[in-house]
Amino acid sequence: MLLVEDDDAIAESLVRGLERQGFEVRREGTGEGALRALAAQRPEIVLLDLGLPDVDGYEVCRRMRRDSSVPIIVITARGDEIDRVLGLELGADDYLVKPFGFRELVARIRAVARRAGGRDEPTEGPIDLGAGVVLDTRAHRVTVDGAEVALTRKEFDLLVLLASDPGATRTREEILERVWDAHWYGPTKTLDVHVASLRRKLGDPTLIETIRGVGFRLRSPDGDPHAAGTTS
Repeated sequence: MLLVEDDDAIAESLVRGLERQGFEVRREGTGEGALRALAAQRPEIVLLDLGLPDVDGYEVCRRMRRDSSVPIIVITARGDEIDRVLGLELGADDYLVKPFGFRELVARIRAVARRAGGRDEPTEGPIDLGAGVVLDTRAHRVTVDGAEVALTRKEFDLLVLLASDPGATRTREEILERVWDAHWYGPTKTLDVHVASLRRKLGDPTLIETIRGVGFRLRSPDGDPHAAGTTS
């Protein structure tokens, strides 16, 4: 585990507590140090403070997600909704506002680790989703018109879920339970943020259809992108 925290007192307390829980922890106090550690060590999870002395934590999160699919939990004093939404949109898997209880942190770590390691993905080869989008679950990659698109872990998992049955509507509750966690208590806007980001990256906003008051579905290959009852 990589802990990115510049406050010595907070970092030392977290390291002691996490090690007592059986985690191996490496601590870095700067953004650049964290990025180097990520490249060298490939940790299983990152705890990322946003208030770093050299590089803004949001930029560190963006660069980590660009280069790796490592689960990221933001731990920060920035508790406004816009801060949480931005962190999640940049690729964080969870967002925890200081001060927080240590037991809650451990529970969040274990939940994120379970989701990261427990995806039940199909084993078949690339799937043509239409609009030039190809999903390859075995290689964990998505291409649009032949060019690979960088998706966050949650965006990829969301697309895999919708692609498992094109044309079938997935309720918001089902998506949050399957892609996030059965006991997800984060901001409800999280799902909308990820859908909007995924639509933008895939280049065709009609590929993922909104079913008002219910949830979302992936347009079936022979579906009409302007079918009634949907909106982008």
